[in-house]
Amino acid sequence: MRLERLDDLLVDWLPRQRWFAGKDRRIDGISVVSDTELVEGDPSLRHVILAVHQDGGTDRYQVPLGVRSELPGRLQYAAIGQLGDGSCVYDAVHDPGLTRVWLENMAGNVDAGPLTFRSITTIDTELESLASPAEQSNTSLIYGDVYICKLFRRLTPGINPDLEVSIGLARAGSKHVPELHGWFSSDLGGTLSTLGMMSEFLRSGTDGWQLAGTSVRDLYAEADLRADEVGGDFAAEAERLGAATADVHRDLAAAFGTGEMSQAEVGAVAERMHARLVETCDVVPQLRPYAGRLTDAFDALEELDGPLLVQRVHGDYHLGQVMRTDSGWMLLDFEGEPVKSLEERRAPAHPLRDVAGMLRSFDYAARHLLVNGQAFGGDRDQLEYRAQEWADRNRAAFCRGYAEAGGIDPAAHEVILRAFEFDKAIYEVLYEARNRPSWLRIPLGSIAALSTRAESGYLAS
Repeated sequence: MRLERLDDLLVDWLPRQRWFAGKDRRIDGISVVSDTELVEGDPSLRHVILAVHQDGGTDRYQVPLGVRSELPGRLQYAAIGQLGDGSCVYDAVHDPGLTRVWLENMAGNVDAGPLTFRSITTIDTELESLASPAEQSNTSLIYGDVYICKLFRRLTPGINPDLEVSIGLARAGSKHVPELHGWFSSDLGGTLSTLGMMSEFLRSGTDGWQLAGTSVRDLYAEADLRADEVGGDFAAEAERLGAATADVHRDLAAAFGTGEMSQAEVGAVAERMHARLVETCDVVPQLRPYAGRLTDAFDALEELDGPLLVQRVHGDYHLGQVMRTDSGWMLLDFEGEPVKSLEERRAPAHPLRDVAGMLRSFDYAARHLLVNGQAFGGDRDQLEYRAQEWADRNRAAFCRGYAEAGGIDPAAHEVILRAFEFDKAIYEVLYEARNRPSWLRIPLGSIAALSTRAESGYLAS
């Protein structure tokens, strides 16, 4: 198959994929970085890495391509187009007849051209896959109810932090992360780079965001009850989640070590927070009334005496990154924020950065149903009060569980926590203003509420 003939098809197809990062820019050209045949015959499977050129820059993408002489109806939705010889090319992740090769190659520790497949457990190779519809930046293949194989679509040279952290936590014996089974890699520009990883599928797991949303709905439906009186009260789970987070932070410290951030480095962090505040106030004038209080919070961080402890952390921590299973809370997706460089995602940080991310997630969980316009009985102001009550209760429970399980006590380090949370909320303000204006009132409302108690009672329920 000559990939050059696919250029026109891919230029049309790529921008329609959720994982493609350049939707708002014209594609200037596509070139093939590697093309490896993994399955011969009809159908065949070719593992392709593309270089997509846009606005003077280049991004690399992983695109497994299936080729059939005739595409069956069940795969029509995955079609990319028809080649010059009349054969059909399609996104192979949707074809369970082809994707078993990932299991087989990992189980056999196969080297296939530039691709290296490795396993650290015994792998069942007889399972069929289903492509998960849930993700945005990656594609996950679920094999039976045993494995989940994450394919990184947009590739960054180097070992992906999710794989690196998963290996470290496996060696540390962490009980709150899925078991790692294997991975596969390739050379990108002279650097061994992660293409995908396969982990335990949490068959009994329920997404933390979903559980929290159910609790909030229960509260809204019971207008006369307090958050601690409703059957769906989430506080006990929030406390257990805090404890699990502390356990994983302890395992991360054991696996990767700890360090110190000097006072000068802390000052540099605070300066970046100040700069983000100024930029966001210029774009979103509604933030300006709170600028003084936010500036005070960042100044307080800069004025702290002595160095701060740093270690590897999750880096993109929120309710969508955790699952409640029969055996407790599990933490997922240690890839870090995709928009940041690999170096930034791997850099040690203060553990309360993760805590602040989860506190922001509780605020979003409490308010997003109101923003979405879902109908609930009761006065609007009353519902807003309930949302704040729910968020406060669960924020306090999470921090309590984190501290009691041995994590840094958030209540004793409110200057650090406040700065991280305000900085995250400012990022959210800018994001929502640019992408979801109707959601802007969520971070603005949080900043307003937190600002009124910045002097005391910051974590009070």
